[in-house]
Amino acid sequence: MRLLLVEDEFDIQNFLRNSLTEAGYQVDVASTGKQAESLAQENAYDTLIVDLGLPDIDGINLILRLRQIGVSAPVLILSARRSVDDRVRGLEQGGDDYLTKPFALAELLARVRNMLKRNTPAGSESTRLRVLDLELDLLRREATRAGQVLQLTPQEFVLLEYLCRNAGRVVTRSMILDKVWGMRIHPDTNVVDVHIYRLRGKVDMKGLQPLIKTLRGVGYVLKDR
Repeated sequence: MRLLLVEDEFDIQNFLRNSLTEAGYQVDVASTGKQAESLAQENAYDTLIVDLGLPDIDGINLILRLRQIGVSAPVLILSARRSVDDRVRGLEQGGDDYLTKPFALAELLARVRNMLKRNTPAGSESTRLRVLDLELDLLRREATRAGQVLQLTPQEFVLLEYLCRNAGRVVTRSMILDKVWGMRIHPDTNVVDVHIYRLRGKVDMKGLQPLIKTLRGVGYVLKDR
């Protein structure tokens, strides 16, 4: 699941990005309404988390603009505005849920999960990815291979989800760093190689067809046939 976090306070932005990533989500961030609008037009997001106090545009106006250009993903509003009128206005102007600051991380994560469930039709295949005998349940954040549950860390799940979404296509280390880690680490790091090694040990179990292939000097590919 891919989320867009729109928050201009660096400490909160960094905390939420790291927390949501650790919870198994792919997270893009924007510090201004202009950045958020550009990202929302370029990418498909499952949920948006929008702070109302942005430096260039009020968050309510941003939500209205996103709805006007066809962005239908559910929006969780974050705000220090606590009055009933503020909350009602936020929900009436396109927000799907409203959380006041300060907030508990556990509550924010629960609200995100609930929004994802509410906006996913029952039995929808969009919540599952399948590649041969490998299956990912995106809502439960669970992966199985040949019917056996894989014990993955949240970061390994995000990496495997990215490989599954690009099954049959080669992805480079730079692409993985950008989409899975958001280029928040040095490009010369071996973190991708380490995670691929560990992931391969869990996915390509003994007796099963190897799925994760390394193309030396190029990148990695998840076989789809």
